Amino acid sequence: MQNNLVVTGGAGYCGSRLVPQLLDKGYNITVYDVMYFGSDFLPTEHPNLTVIEGDIRDTQKIAAAFVDCDTVIHLACISNDASFELDEDLSTTINFEAFEPMVLAAKSAGVRRFVYASSSSVYGVSNKTHVTEDHPLVPLTLYNKYKGMCEPILHTHADDQFTGVIFRPATVCGHAPRQRLDLSVNILTNHAFTNKKIRVFGGSQLRPNLHIQDYCDLVSLLIEAPVDRVQGEIFNCGYQNMSIMEIAQLVKNVVEEMLPERNPIEIITEPTDDIRSYHINSEKIKKSLGFTPKHSIEDAIRELVRVFQQEKLPNSMTDDKYYNVRTLKKRRAS
Repeated sequence: MQNNLVVTGGAGYCGSRLVPQLLDKGYNITVYDVMYFGSDFLPTEHPNLTVIEGDIRDTQKIAAAFVDCDTVIHLACISNDASFELDEDLSTTINFEAFEPMVLAAKSAGVRRFVYASSSSVYGVSNKTHVTEDHPLVPLTLYNKYKGMCEPILHTHADDQFTGVIFRPATVCGHAPRQRLDLSVNILTNHAFTNKKIRVFGGSQLRPNLHIQDYCDLVSLLIEAPVDRVQGEIFNCGYQNMSIMEIAQLVKNVVEEMLPERNPIEIITEPTDDIRSYHINSEKIKKSLGFTPKHSIEDAIRELVRVFQQEKLPNSMTDDKYYNVRTLKKRRAS
């Protein structure tokens, strides 16, 4: 078992749910994160957790964090198009220019496996019914473009001593200690619960989704899978390719069922310039690694509603900490 892991971006949305679960599995974890969103939600009292506040562009500092590390799980990035566009120079240096120096630092430190979280948004717009991993990348934004451009860099440096594996997750949904409420399912659930009203921008766009627990289970699998099953591979991971309007209708139905006193939930449609639409196929990871999701969009909605009911997400519409763009603007990240 490879026991020592570094999780870049481990204090982010997905990392905040992943890290405690990896600790429970017996790993020694180092979270390396710039902490734009804080770290008070991490289990810092755990004896096997080390937290380093650091920038992935600081190659010397991150190289030191890689010493005695078996596996790197690279989640850190300026996440999503809107956040990227706040400061394209900042985002370019973090999401692309820092990538190869970090991979080389990991390899030089003796890291055996590098797991890279890319994105299913690299496909842009596709009319294909099932977009597989060999589909051309047609990025619509720099965020999509750089996510895709990092992939061959990792493959270039992979060899018998250094395994590189990439996964392209769909839009993640559900609850995490560092909650995001600026992702499609989470946005719609928040509006339905808080305002009894859902605003849908466009509605016909197809978006694959992934429950955050399935995301965490997938990462665990990629850490542990045999080298010959993952070396140089790219895996889609996204299920329930629903339109935004279909997701909105599901949210409406679930919230009305769980909270009948909030009936009816109104759906309002507005125009949008966001035309990203794609329908991904995740059969490869099922055939290669036996991975199938255990959680649905409906599970994520129900999970979020329960958390809202327990008042664990106070000021959900106004507190900047749930929203990447607002937080980065407030911090003036650089």
